[in-house]
Amino acid sequence: ILAKRFAELAYLNPKITINFSDERDGFKKSYHFEGGLTSFVTDMNKNNAISKAVSFCGGEDDVIVEFALLYNESYSENLLSFVNNIKTPDGGTHEAGFRAGLTRAITNYIAANASAREKDTKITGDDVREGLVAVISVKVPEPQFEGQTKGKLGSSYVKPITQKMVFETLVKYFEENPNEARAIMNKALLAARGREAAKRARDLTRKKDNVNSVGTLPGKLADCQSKEASECEIYLVEGDSAGGSAKQGRDRGFQAILPLRGKILNVEKSRLDKILQSEEIKNMITAFGCGVGEEFDENRLRYHKIIIMTDADVDGSHIQTLLLTFFFRFLTPIIEKGYVYLAQPPLYLYKKGKKKIYLKDERALNEFLIETGIESREFEGVGGADLIDYLKLVAQYRSMLNELKKRFNIISAIRHMIENPDLIGLAYPELFAEIKAKIESDGFNILNSYLNDDEIRIYAQTANGLEELVISDLLFTNAIFEEALHIHSKMKERGLDLGGDPVSILDEIEESAKKGADIQRYKGLGEMNPDQLWETTMNPENRRLLKISIEDMQKASDIFELFMGDEVEPRRDYIQAHAKDVKHLDV
Repeated sequence: ILAKRFAELAYLNPKITINFSDERDGFKKSYHFEGGLTSFVTDMNKNNAISKAVSFCGGEDDVIVEFALLYNESYSENLLSFVNNIKTPDGGTHEAGFRAGLTRAITNYIAANASAREKDTKITGDDVREGLVAVISVKVPEPQFEGQTKGKLGSSYVKPITQKMVFETLVKYFEENPNEARAIMNKALLAARGREAAKRARDLTRKKDNVNSVGTLPGKLADCQSKEASECEIYLVEGDSAGGSAKQGRDRGFQAILPLRGKILNVEKSRLDKILQSEEIKNMITAFGCGVGEEFDENRLRYHKIIIMTDADVDGSHIQTLLLTFFFRFLTPIIEKGYVYLAQPPLYLYKKGKKKIYLKDERALNEFLIETGIESREFEGVGGADLIDYLKLVAQYRSMLNELKKRFNIISAIRHMIENPDLIGLAYPELFAEIKAKIESDGFNILNSYLNDDEIRIYAQTANGLEELVISDLLFTNAIFEEALHIHSKMKERGLDLGGDPVSILDEIEESAKKGADIQRYKGLGEMNPDQLWETTMNPENRRLLKISIEDMQKASDIFELFMGDEVEPRRDYIQAHAKDVKHLDV
């Protein structure tokens, strides 16, 4: 929070330098931006720019107005505003003046310079803000703030001053920079054409009769009987197969089902007119009943629980992300009201005799097997919650070892280093001797080995055949190796002795719990019978739902832009910077 605030202050006041030092972890950074607001909008921009970043300063009557802007290829606006260096997230009279001045300057330029056909295009404020990245900063004596958080400027006299300054400055700039002006004009005209096309497409999703008219609802929607929105919920289900099970298993009184075919359009890369041509998105908008864009009306929303129900795999997560991108960009109020949820279908079913238990994921299964299996074993001086807690740690450690097996050979040698971390600090010649001795003590035959300054390479005949072990920084900096080290250190802190290798003992305990039991793993929702889907994922008495919420609107917007937007470079940079932070990679 402090770092972000110091950066803002340094952008707003380019003559100052703020030196920040966090003595807890040694983090140090100096904030100084010679370019001021021009640097601010340049750094805010995450897309291909179609105009240069420029900044201006002016004002009157003790009110100083500074603003900077650029345009990019995106379809959204990114505007930050400040009063006396105080951020105003809810806008106010200075933002209203800036937008009015900007709109007037661009519409005047279009009227004077566009072709005869283009001059007939009606331009709105929304059109001129598409692709806009801007900062507006005003200095005001004794400003009046509004709202509960004081995040909105209420001083009425600031609006005309700001509007006049922005209009006059931009008119002059457009005259002196025709290439920049034409690029901005073309962007606004393109946005206007897209808006008109979106309106035509939106008309197709609007119901001509009342909001509950069944005749106008999408054919695949299995609607509920209740018309009371506060009671009703709609499941957006991945695939027709799962949709069929959900339709049979639901409570028809209050649960509606809308199957979605495959992955919906990534709306972050598309304008509204193209988005509204997507069959799946049209079906959702029509089913919800609340409209989209300018015609959004929360009072017409037909369901107060919109539940995304996908398979518990990577594809399911991708579908969730695509849907959440659509909701965030075009139906933000339904998230803010707490109407959007993720269903949590179980991955496993454990059956033994008359006992039947659904388990959310592999971790839940491991914990259940531990709690069931230790009933048949005794450990001297150890038991109860401490034992269960320790074995859950062992299960996490085993999971890390299994992940390492997928990436590295001769896991017994790697495990030896994890459980004897002092070895990692040895010089390579000493470590080389230690690892060779370990491999030979395990009964494996070393066929060849190499040692140099950067790595150790050993070829050995193991139970799995000829294997190559490479020990280098690639191993020591691997996120899974580091996580395994961390978990094993936590195991040692517990100081419990089970009388043998804890991983082998855990395997025995789980085998005991599995004896005579049938454990089914669901690959997808479509594998569940309707009664199983109801019992595990749809029955309000048993199900687990995750409510989607937005803690920081700007941060959420930046994340959607980074991960779902057109620009590949920032996404690649992020992945490279954070690759080592990944704890559980699904590949």
